[in-house]
Amino acid sequence: MIFRTLIHAFLAGIALGIAGTVNLSVGGGIPGAFLFGFGLFLILCFAFKLYTGAIGYLVQKSGREFVPYLGTLLAIWIGNFAGTAAVGMLVRQTRIADKIVPAAQGLCAVKLADSPASILILAFFCGILMFSAVDCFRREEFPPIYRMGMVFLCVMIFILSGFEHCIANMYYFSASGMLFSPEETARVLGAILLMTLGNSLGGWFFPLAWKIAPAR
Repeated sequence: MIFRTLIHAFLAGIALGIAGTVNLSVGGGIPGAFLFGFGLFLILCFAFKLYTGAIGYLVQKSGREFVPYLGTLLAIWIGNFAGTAAVGMLVRQTRIADKIVPAAQGLCAVKLADSPASILILAFFCGILMFSAVDCFRREEFPPIYRMGMVFLCVMIFILSGFEHCIANMYYFSASGMLFSPEETARVLGAILLMTLGNSLGGWFFPLAWKIAPAR
């Protein structure tokens, strides 16, 4: 079970790594934000495992399900990290590295210069959007075009707003080379863990609110 989860999480990391690559390739903006949505859409279509899509459902677990699901989430996070890092390392060995690496370095420098409070808040809002995208996609009572539209809309909003997505940033830090730099590794990992916390809090926000005030 854990092995299967790791593989599916690794594949999700590859999908987001490809999405991050095309975002950097087109210079971001609205085209990059839209194309990045391909990554989440691919993950949802093939039922791969993405941490920011799974963390929100932790609050629905109780009793014997809670601890095993924590283990599943850890496996997903590790698998996502491995998949994004693999894409980042491989892209650095190609001819497009001359364009991708400087773009990733510029993006990551801004993130590392940010304050912890800012990173946490930006990651929190991203977590809300990622849970919303995944939960809407899973709701079969909604028309397919609505479910698909919400995936791309939520992704575009988080990117254009500058919100922080821990898994996407795993790719950017890998592609930039900062993840593998002895001088930067500790700072990068600290930032990723803080983003993970923010994404988790955001992912729990709607489910907890529904527990307090159930939807009609």
